[in-house]
Amino acid sequence: QVQLVESGGGLVQPGGSLRLSCGVSGRSIFSIYAMGWYRQAPGEQRELVAQIVNSISINYADSVKGRFTISRDSAKNTLYLQMNNLTPEDTAVYYCKAEIFPREVWGQGTQVTVSS
Repeated sequence: QVQLVESGGGLVQPGGSLRLSCGVSGRSIFSIYAMGWYRQAPGEQRELVAQIVNSISINYADSVKGRFTISRDSAKNTLYLQMNNLTPEDTAVYYCKAEIFPREVWGQGTQVTVSS
């Protein structure tokens, strides 16, 4: 059984940086078809932030392109989201998701708040 645990969220000032981690248990992260980061602000729909598909395709939301970087660490079996130049509009709960046929697995989420 695959489980995902996010960490690294917190309060940061505009222009600051955070690195989110998604620890994966139960399966090699490099054998998972697709993994990504999503976020959801109160009253809004959950949206895709960044994802890696089949280890060959990486895509980012237009709003974060150039500021966020998604990556994987095989030794720690962990997915990361490096977030730089943060703005208040980045405030949301961030979720890690794995696509493991035929189902999706989600983490519990970690809160990111960008405020002065």
